Amino acid sequence: MNPRLSPARAGAAAVALCGLLAGCAGTSASENGAGGNDNRFISGNGNVTEFKPGDRKSVQDVEAEGLAGGRHRLADLKGKVVVVNFWASWCAPCRGEAPSLEQVYSENKAKGVEFLGVNFKDAKENGKAFERKFKVTYPSMFDADGRVTLAFREVPPSAIPSTLVLDRQGRIAARVIGATTYSKLGPLVAKTLAEK
Repeated sequence: MNPRLSPARAGAAAVALCGLLAGCAGTSASENGAGGNDNRFISGNGNVTEFKPGDRKSVQDVEAEGLAGGRHRLADLKGKVVVVNFWASWCAPCRGEAPSLEQVYSENKAKGVEFLGVNFKDAKENGKAFERKFKVTYPSMFDADGRVTLAFREVPPSAIPSTLVLDRQGRIAARVIGATTYSKLGPLVAKTLAEK
């Protein structure tokens, strides 16, 4: 231990480092196979993949407890364009992208676009504090054990953060692996919204 660090500071630094490594290193569940036990996530670089309508995969119905209470069902949003964002309070890129997500949401909710967060492998109080700090107004599912995220294994998010744009049929139209930005996400939502 560094002699200049107090035991409390050294402990806090170790906890922070473990959280960062758990979220940004290791192999993803998709690399380990669907039956693998390792569901840690790798960091993404913000790459965007768009899927043509004929190549889109449907997301199975997902239902989970809401971070702020109640329950959320993805099937209840069918018929709308839905943005699903996978995030955690311990994830630095998630903090960086939060204002962009909220801006795209606030500009598109009147057009019928829904946002749903998936708070991945986090403590509930930390997730709530994150939402308060970044003024997140859309709901999130609480995914403490990673089961909700595994429901997306057909087109896995592969990294925290990741963002999926679902078309009105509940199929994945676009995927951003890693942090997104307003200028990246806004056009993806607009393009999907313009589809008939």
